[in-house]
Amino acid sequence: MSDTHDDGFGDGAFREGEWDTALLEEELRQAAAILDPVPAELRRIAVDAFALHDLDARVAELTFDSLVDALPVRGEPDPPRMLTFRADEVTVDVEVTADGLIGQVLPPGPARIEVLSGPRAHAHLTADDMGRFTADAPPTGPFALRLRTDREVVVTEWLRT
Repeated sequence: MSDTHDDGFGDGAFREGEWDTALLEEELRQAAAILDPVPAELRRIAVDAFALHDLDARVAELTFDSLVDALPVRGEPDPPRMLTFRADEVTVDVEVTADGLIGQVLPPGPARIEVLSGPRAHAHLTADDMGRFTADAPPTGPFALRLRTDREVVVTEWLRT
């Protein structure tokens, strides 16, 4: 009986630095695609998330969140969540309740607003001349707002309700 083990590569088949990493990576990618394919729903979510990326948009940072920054109100079982986002001179104030969203864009003026919520259909809202907008249903899960005015596009940070 022999002490040698034949692994199919022969003795010294590959020397240091002779590995073709690109070929190995491609073979591993093909094996993963066959043995553990990406679920169609996950692929769709990834494509939708990429489509939400807007190169011209400015990000409005969260500057106030009543869950973190406000004192609790006694006797109020489910108080509305108050949020403030800022991007330079643009401010977006939002109140999230069990009944929906109420908000205002400052400086006031008309705007088109999308409530982004991942793979779900987006709610399309319109801010009036005073910058006010409402939605009949609260966002579920993670959400962000995309505001389009005549001058710019602003996207808020993503939050979980």
